[in-house]
Amino acid sequence: MTTTVRSRPASVSELRERWLPHKQRLNSTGSGHPTAVRFHRACSWLEEAERLDAQDQADHILIFQWTAFNALYGQWDLDRHEPLPDRLSWQVFLTRMLGLDASGHLVTLLQEDHRLVLTILGNAYLNTYFWHDPCGENAGKAGRGGRHKAEGWYAQQQWGVILEKTVDRIYLLRCQLVHGAATLRSRMNRTAVKHCTTLMAKLIPTLLLVWIDHGADEDWGIMCYPPVDAAAGTVR
Repeated sequence: MTTTVRSRPASVSELRERWLPHKQRLNSTGSGHPTAVRFHRACSWLEEAERLDAQDQADHILIFQWTAFNALYGQWDLDRHEPLPDRLSWQVFLTRMLGLDASGHLVTLLQEDHRLVLTILGNAYLNTYFWHDPCGENAGKAGRGGRHKAEGWYAQQQWGVILEKTVDRIYLLRCQLVHGAATLRSRMNRTAVKHCTTLMAKLIPTLLLVWIDHGADEDWGIMCYPPVDAAAGTVR
């Protein structure tokens, strides 16, 4: 994969402007094309995250950032009539996005922000291994081991592994917040939340940029809970 210097959109409004020709084309036969709806939903949550105060509302920002991400990767299970499991859905999505990204937007992000990525991967409390035995020696091993492995992945340019493992660490923190396994504005996780929101503020726009440049005509699967026109009795 050839990496390029990105022209990273600074805001949701710039992403929407860049997406507009695709939106108009996709919706030319009627509103509600699933690819356009996914993009719209993601931007709505990301835009709200951008409005929030980074100091006082960092927890809310991370939740909204992940919701924007979820709007892109979410898949519907036709047999169970419910969304497919989160982790599998976003893992498949990231692999696919990395494969589509001929412009190298994602790889460039990982290269430019490698110190932040290494910090997240080296945080023991974001490593599931630590929680196997949090009262034992796992903290040191999880922290040192996570960073050491990450340095090896960078040396070998294993971009897919780096991306997946980093998002997995963020996902653990997201789950703690969403499932009530952390206190709102807890002083114990401020550093982790700051690091994760900082990276997500760059990752989600980058994913949207890949979506614009290379994913507009892809089939992204069955969207969860599509917009429904109740009066007309149609899904749109």
